[in-house]
Amino acid sequence: MRRRGLFACLLALPFILWGPGAHAEPAHAIAMHGTPKYGPDFTHFDYVNPDAPKGGQIRLAALGGFDTLNPYTVKGESAAGLGLIYETLLVPSADEAFTKYEGVAEFIETPEDRSWVTFHLNPEARFHDGAPITAEDVLFSLETLRTDGAPLYRFYYADVAEAEALDDHTVKFTFSTNMNRELPLILGQLPVLPKHYWEERDFTATTVEPPLGSGPYRIADFEPGRFIRYERVEDYWGADRPTAVGFHNFDVVQYDYYRDSTVSVEALKAGEYDFRAENIAKVWATAYEGEAVDSGALVKLEVEHDRPAGMQGFIMNTRRAVFADPAVREAMAYAFDFQWANQNLFFGQYTRTRSYFDNSELAATGLPDDAELALLEPFRDDLPPRVFTEVYEPPSVPAPGEVRENLGAALTLLREAGWSLRNGVMTHGETGQTLSFEILLYDVTFERIALPYVQTLKRLGADVSVRTVDTAQYLNRLNAFDFDMIVGGWGQSDSPGNEQREYWSSATVDAQGSRNLAGISSPAVDALIETLISAHSRAELVTAVHALDRVLQWSFLVVPHWHLSYDRLVFWDKFGRPDITPDQGAQVFTWWVDPDKVAALEAAGAVRTR
Repeated sequence: MRRRGLFACLLALPFILWGPGAHAEPAHAIAMHGTPKYGPDFTHFDYVNPDAPKGGQIRLAALGGFDTLNPYTVKGESAAGLGLIYETLLVPSADEAFTKYEGVAEFIETPEDRSWVTFHLNPEARFHDGAPITAEDVLFSLETLRTDGAPLYRFYYADVAEAEALDDHTVKFTFSTNMNRELPLILGQLPVLPKHYWEERDFTATTVEPPLGSGPYRIADFEPGRFIRYERVEDYWGADRPTAVGFHNFDVVQYDYYRDSTVSVEALKAGEYDFRAENIAKVWATAYEGEAVDSGALVKLEVEHDRPAGMQGFIMNTRRAVFADPAVREAMAYAFDFQWANQNLFFGQYTRTRSYFDNSELAATGLPDDAELALLEPFRDDLPPRVFTEVYEPPSVPAPGEVRENLGAALTLLREAGWSLRNGVMTHGETGQTLSFEILLYDVTFERIALPYVQTLKRLGADVSVRTVDTAQYLNRLNAFDFDMIVGGWGQSDSPGNEQREYWSSATVDAQGSRNLAGISSPAVDALIETLISAHSRAELVTAVHALDRVLQWSFLVVPHWHLSYDRLVFWDKFGRPDITPDQGAQVFTWWVDPDKVAALEAAGAVRTR
């Protein structure tokens, strides 16, 4: 049973009053800007097969290990796939910039100024123990995540001034500002936790007790560090929602853990698991060969997407004295020979990244236009002059391996900043500090990128080492900002918003576990983040993001790496796939197991069965 009748009745009302002068109409969806693509009577997203059969299993791989089944705190290393057991208030579409549709909440209300939002919960929504999901669970979830969850939740929900249950299935959030237009959608991402389960447990502790969820899957079995298996919930309450139709077709989803990416590749080729998104160019180019690939049993597929590439690079921790000076950080970029790496390590597959929002209209190009200048001018005295006068491009070399000219530019920067060579070591003339730092890694794969970079840095007189640690130690050091330089990055969406606070704001620079990895603290950046969050139109958002991008580029927080405009997938040919791939790329949880393909693989002896 669905509440479309109630929805229609509410639509017939001229308005609903929740406060003085505020009114809103109920809606089945909310878009950040513009109107939702799918209307109130839609039955499924375009990029799914609504008739996809249920059954079978998909086996996936994860690296490292895990010691907790709670993904919402910074303690421990959580298991892969835990999002499968939870429901959120709203559900995103993958073929729009940022639009949310019904999840636990069947419809929503928010006024034009988005100063509050009300979620009407589906009365059929249930946790796996049969208990109904109520407004109290939603309030508990918000407070628990803000108080005891990872730092990002405190910043995500910082502008929620009041939360109240209007009845058992209606919850209203009132905001401290009407300048955060994204906040109703951000609240829609809230995972709904069972109050009756967690109020008797310590949410902050690591746990290997399978938590109670409400999503399409539950934990069936696990062994820390080896595997975790999820089983599809047969009586899943939300299976008939239009946002769930065509999804969650596998009876079993299993993640097997491997300590090393090389071993995991060999395991895939041996049929130990089914699907891999390949992120290593050399492996993509050289590892997947042989009879299985030639026969089509093991499929290599490039799937184009229109996702913003975000930024990956050698991230410098500006909290460290060695990287406090932007001139030193700029010099570090001149020592990285991307052209050589792309030719010799990546088989020419990559495009150099120059923007924090590459592969999208959000990337700043050319010089600032009048709209951007209006945002940047108030901070001119605090910003690098080149923000206004030059187009940022990462340093390049005349030809792969020809770094002499670049090293000369780096030496000039360092000398102008007070550095000089003493006994072959780059040393600051006033402080006596040496240009010495460590590149911290968690995957040996990155050593082939870092080690050539180190050799070039040594030609500058830098004393640089590379240290690879296990994932648990890496995460602990990352959360405590206990590193000099790492290989890392920041993913971006088509509609940047509140998450930018956690990435770049002054409020997160000392918040352990935040994503402000570079340690940036800038009034200009803080203001630009708030401007993009409060944008009333797509055009305003794009302008604010362009301005932010320029400031980040000229702050020299990273030595930029590279990106792709397509996904590289390798999988055994046992799956059926929808005809349409959305802008966000391949959606593996819209795939399904094709019994005929499985039989063909088994008959050919291409992959073993379990």
